[in-house]
Amino acid sequence: MLFQISLKKICLLLSMIALMSAVSLAQTFKFTAIPDEDTARLQERFNKVAQYLSKELNVKVEYIPVKSYSASIAAFKNNDVQLAWFGGLSGVQARLAVPGSLAIAQGEEDTTFISYIIAHTSTGLSYGEDFPEKIEGKTFSFGSKGSTSGRLMPEYYIRQFFKKSPEDVFSRVGFSGDHSKTLALVQSGSYQVGVLNFKVWENEVKAGNVDATKVQVLWKTPTYPDYNWTIRGDADAVFGKGFIQKTQKALIGMKDRELLDTFPRDRFIEADNTMYQPILDTAQEIGILRE
Repeated sequence: MLFQISLKKICLLLSMIALMSAVSLAQTFKFTAIPDEDTARLQERFNKVAQYLSKELNVKVEYIPVKSYSASIAAFKNNDVQLAWFGGLSGVQARLAVPGSLAIAQGEEDTTFISYIIAHTSTGLSYGEDFPEKIEGKTFSFGSKGSTSGRLMPEYYIRQFFKKSPEDVFSRVGFSGDHSKTLALVQSGSYQVGVLNFKVWENEVKAGNVDATKVQVLWKTPTYPDYNWTIRGDADAVFGKGFIQKTQKALIGMKDRELLDTFPRDRFIEADNTMYQPILDTAQEIGILRE
């Protein structure tokens, strides 16, 4: 009789575990990322991240691609995704749009990120430690309008040096949409000068996509905080108590060299919202965000 009761309890417990697992797996945890590089490359990168997170978090995880920086923020705001790999500026915008959301991780390199101003070799300009004042009057391409490293911080330094807007500094100003396209436009001569983040530049050099006879780095900006993983504050309520902390732990615990190289980052470390106050202050100072 005692054995029968114990057996019933075990069966009941197993049923409850199975039910809890089924509920957990029924919820799909979705994430997206700003489209800062070639989209095919991003798809490959983040599908692997989805597989990794699914295993670590024991929920179904899906990567949702988007076509623009603003679309990534909209997806986060509308709860179409619960986690996102944002740039510094897009992360600030997303957290303002969804109160309670949290920056939980960043690449080790993101604490001291930099942008490169590059130029076509036909300009005759060359690398220097000081801001390249001779870029005035040239055609110039930023990346995306919502990019931290491809627009916000470079524009801040351009305004600080020339004391006027980019439109008044350059003969023509464009927005390529992403860092890889900026490189392609400057390298082809479509724009004389442009700006992109140093990680994309290094990645393209490594991939053999930079022709040193056509394009070169002119100047490196001072450092600033950039990319971050941001999660919605209500993720615990949806996926269970402790889910946010579990996600942070999974990201920081990512050790697969091949996976990290696709970002490319040496490793992920903890982040919090206060680290991005300088980005918010800069965006407000140059009028991209209103106070």
